Amino acid sequence: MTSPRTQLSEAELLARIGRITWFHSLRLRPGIVTPGAKSEAVLAREEEALLGPFDLRGRSVLDIGAWNGAFSFAALRRGAARVLATDEFAWTHPVYRGRESFELAAAELGLEVEMLQVDPTRMDASLGRFDLVLFLGVFYHLFDPIDVLQRMRALTRQVLLVETHQDALEHAAPRMVFYPGRTLANDDTNWWGPNPPLMLHLLRQLGFARIYYRDHPHYYPAEGNRLRGIFAAILPEAEPAMRANFGTEWRDLDAPGAMADFRP
Repeated sequence: MTSPRTQLSEAELLARIGRITWFHSLRLRPGIVTPGAKSEAVLAREEEALLGPFDLRGRSVLDIGAWNGAFSFAALRRGAARVLATDEFAWTHPVYRGRESFELAAAELGLEVEMLQVDPTRMDASLGRFDLVLFLGVFYHLFDPIDVLQRMRALTRQVLLVETHQDALEHAAPRMVFYPGRTLANDDTNWWGPNPPLMLHLLRQLGFARIYYRDHPHYYPAEGNRLRGIFAAILPEAEPAMRANFGTEWRDLDAPGAMADFRP
């Protein structure tokens, strides 16, 4: 982390913020927070849930679908030596203006982060391998998520972290629900809802040795509908600091009875 690099006045900064549609609420200066759909409180809970189990000091992180950059920046704050943030859809969208938002936030926060504008369907091992790959809120937006998950496996040195919408929780067998058109949330980029058994067996098939699951800390209404889940897929060669700090919120999906309460 360095000193902020922008020379914008407060009025100029607020004007630039106002031209962008924000998903993440980022505190750029005292009293100046971007008006994101996700509040600072929600992002703080998500950050702890997603990154809390891992010692990122000196490690490398790849953030797929970084958008405004909340989790890229969080990884740097937690000591990551290298963070590569990637996106294409949000970064090129004429309303979201995601690349502009990311660059503005990184400059204001004084964070040194690498950027690569690329769609996950075109990513491959030529990018190198990363200790932690963040694949958050992307899986269910892909028409062919299994191909892209294979690509993420090739980029993972230790841990792949997948956060996704899920469905078919009443089934013990691996299932994935397909949503044609605007079936899910009136969004024609929402394609799939996997269940935890599907994710377990798919990730095991890709060579991950241990799969941990936890409910999303925000998308878990009081009535108990697990709208989204988080899966930490650990490779056999992962270091203890990247595989040994899962708290009680997490469950080892290979443990006996681990999925019993997903079903009625």
